[in-house]
Amino acid sequence: MKNNKRKILPVGKLPLNILKRFLKKYSILDKNVIVGPGIGLDAAVIELESKYLIAKTDPITFVSEDIGLYTININANDIASMGGTPRWFLATVLLPEGKASEKMAEKIFSQLSNACKKLNISFCGGHTEVTSGIDRPIVIGQMLGQVAKDKLVTASGAKVGDVIILTKGIAIEATSIMAREKEKELAKKFGIAFVNRCKNFIRHPGIGILKDSRIAAKFGKIHVMHDPTEGGLATGLHELAIASKVGIVVDRNEIPIFLQFHKLCSYFRIDPLGAIASGSLLISASPKASKQVVRGLEKSGIKASIIGRVVHKKEGVKIMENGKLKNLKTFERDEVTKIL
Repeated sequence: MKNNKRKILPVGKLPLNILKRFLKKYSILDKNVIVGPGIGLDAAVIELESKYLIAKTDPITFVSEDIGLYTININANDIASMGGTPRWFLATVLLPEGKASEKMAEKIFSQLSNACKKLNISFCGGHTEVTSGIDRPIVIGQMLGQVAKDKLVTASGAKVGDVIILTKGIAIEATSIMAREKEKELAKKFGIAFVNRCKNFIRHPGIGILKDSRIAAKFGKIHVMHDPTEGGLATGLHELAIASKVGIVVDRNEIPIFLQFHKLCSYFRIDPLGAIASGSLLISASPKASKQVVRGLEKSGIKASIIGRVVHKKEGVKIMENGKLKNLKTFERDEVTKIL
């Protein structure tokens, strides 16, 4: 009989079933931890007198170019998706042995500083070293934020009958990563203008969702905000369903896909639903509130699409595709890793 514990794990997030078991077995919480670790829960929430402190950590491992911009936005996104404001940032910067230089280190520090300034975040500490065993810089971010106690939103609040909204489209981060990692190949196939447009997806439409979350919270009473990342939209929806103990049905035809990303998916033969999706925000709200949220987002220049609804847990997580309702696929590893 095969021993599953010795199975080599794929690149990316730990499989959800393994992570769920570890979190249940090894978490240590005290009474001040309002939200602890859990599938689909973007950050920890700690009670500090009149407000909640939101704490998040996330590494950037897929890219090295513009790594500072990626790090700040990816970490800030998880604070924002819980209704909070990112305030303080610490970084662990690991530089590759044999390649590290003062110029490389300063470039990363400069990027981190500039990205923090744009979001009014204090860059206040961390650790830097040259590390053996890696071939590119890695930055591990630690973001702290605050939220008023009555404004906290988590991924565990979805209710049966809710509407699922997706901002912008899928998958903004994946588009930029693929263009950066396969620049020469794609320039030969599609032209350098196409490649540069894809690379710039991290800025336009952008991988940050702070603006999305603030507008959504302002225009309607929302039950959930969730930031889909590794494993793409599909994994984000599964995480939301697990956290809220509900089922979800989405319509493939209603999921917005950028033309550039569609071309990349066709060329590399990857499933767009499983590609890293930072830059989009999933929102769950009542049908009445969802209309206000969509209207508010679009009035502010952010595309918002109703892609599905929340159903009873027993109905599972499904997708309507080509007129047929089927199980939404789970991804053991992000689709982008196939080309890296």
